[in-house]
Amino acid sequence: MTHRMALIKTSPLFHLFCKTPSALSSYTGPNCFKSLKPITIHAKFQPQSTFSMTKTTNLCTASAILQGPSSSSSAIPHKSRKKARSESLLRHKLDQCSKRGDLGEALRIYDEARADNVPLSVHHYNVLLYLCSARSNSSDDISLEKGFQIFNQMGLDNVVPNEATFTSAARLAAAKEDPEMAFDLVKKMKSYGIVPKLRSYGPALFGFCKKSMADKAFEVDAHMVENGVLAEEEELLALLRLSSEENLVEKTYEFMHRMRSTVRQVSEETAGAMEDWFKSETAADAGLKNWDVEKVKEGIVKGGGGWHGQGWLGKGKWSVVRTEMQENGVCHSCGEKLVCIDIDPKETENFANSVAKLACEREVRADFVKFQEWLAKHGPFDAVIDGANLGLINQKHFSFQQLKHVVNQLRQMSKSNRLPLVILHRSRVFGGPAQYPNNKKLLESWRNAGALYATPPGSNDDCRVLHLIFSRYWLYAAVSCKCLLVTNDEMRDHLFQLLGTSFFPRWKEKHQVRLTPARPGLTLHMPPPYSIVIQESEQGSWHIPTVAGDDLETPRKWVCATRTKKKNLHSIFS
Repeated sequence: MTHRMALIKTSPLFHLFCKTPSALSSYTGPNCFKSLKPITIHAKFQPQSTFSMTKTTNLCTASAILQGPSSSSSAIPHKSRKKARSESLLRHKLDQCSKRGDLGEALRIYDEARADNVPLSVHHYNVLLYLCSARSNSSDDISLEKGFQIFNQMGLDNVVPNEATFTSAARLAAAKEDPEMAFDLVKKMKSYGIVPKLRSYGPALFGFCKKSMADKAFEVDAHMVENGVLAEEEELLALLRLSSEENLVEKTYEFMHRMRSTVRQVSEETAGAMEDWFKSETAADAGLKNWDVEKVKEGIVKGGGGWHGQGWLGKGKWSVVRTEMQENGVCHSCGEKLVCIDIDPKETENFANSVAKLACEREVRADFVKFQEWLAKHGPFDAVIDGANLGLINQKHFSFQQLKHVVNQLRQMSKSNRLPLVILHRSRVFGGPAQYPNNKKLLESWRNAGALYATPPGSNDDCRVLHLIFSRYWLYAAVSCKCLLVTNDEMRDHLFQLLGTSFFPRWKEKHQVRLTPARPGLTLHMPPPYSIVIQESEQGSWHIPTVAGDDLETPRKWVCATRTKKKNLHSIFS
């Protein structure tokens, strides 16, 4: 036995993967996969084409993946042009297999490449591991064992793993129904200087939840928090369900509130899980019969309204119904009025600075600084209009008359009778229909009143890029002026993702005015006077908004959970 093989036999990784009965004896090459149909794989789960490596140390063997990176390094040999072409062709072939979900063909190509001594890169290995993990389940021993074999071979080839490598290996462990192994792999990422992503934790977290191993699932959750990885609805739902099924009252309460702060409006599946909790005997018994009213009120003030965080209040069964809210925020079912949750002014200021910083980084700084100076001189405004969006609503061609109609509506609504700020691209202000006499006169009146700003043309002709540049102007103006933003743009572009997922949805909910076609002109839909987020009242009731409904054409559906009020004998027999 060679020294290298001896190392593998004694490595933690070797023994970790050999926990499962070997099925390699049944593997007879890629032909055994011919009966498998290609799988359809969602684009977001495709392996990345490029990876950033934070360590350059090589692996001596696959055992180094669990033992940590080696302190030694070796020089990378010069690649011949022929080898480079072979590696590039191999990459293309494997990428095509990944798109088709064709594991059998990928393994045939892999075996052929090894026979021809074509070096495999981290990307090649990641595609193979990804396909094995996507196909694998507890009953598919061949895909499972082949995935582990490829993972070990990666170590033998001195290929440094990255986040995608560990994540695929963790998925293989999860398919083997070994969430402990999946979690160990995630924990080992730190020794390679690799920061885990949310997807890295999924195999371990969902595996522990499936096995009802609550303590281990909470340990994974704590590890995520420690590494700054924010759980999303799917992860929080798994933890909420586990807590509810295991009758963990305090943990259920904790995940209800984490769902409130992270998700805000929940999916139908999450709503159903929450309803199941409220209908349970454990939920009926949970809670304080007599609570400190002042402490609850203090909690509400401290949290900005809409929740108190003092635990379950009251005793007895819950009445759980699906309902809707009146325009003023009063629940049709229980009659309780929802509140509008405050936004910290400091958060608003920081958000405005973030928008300005991003704008200055991604376009001509002087242009945006000029706009900031102009806004400081002419502002603040009561409302900002996304002119490009508004002028095209339900129109084949840009309509200045439609824009004028909304401007006049907003001016009449303003306590100071002031014009809103209209932001238009320079081409809309000085070209095409803008030169028609009536339109030219209209634009001139807004310009003279300090209520029109023409954004610069920019250096990029791509429509999407132009939209992102343009949007920074009206977004910054609305945030810095602390005023309404009139647009039907749902602001889902990459720019808004860069600004964070916590503050922006809250700000948007309180400031965006949306529009629908009407005769004549457009109908303005003002922001609701209450926050569309999970709310916990000082009486202990809960209101949970779902994603069903848009509050414009279709009323949003809510879950209303209140303690059942017991009728006294006098009311029953009277």
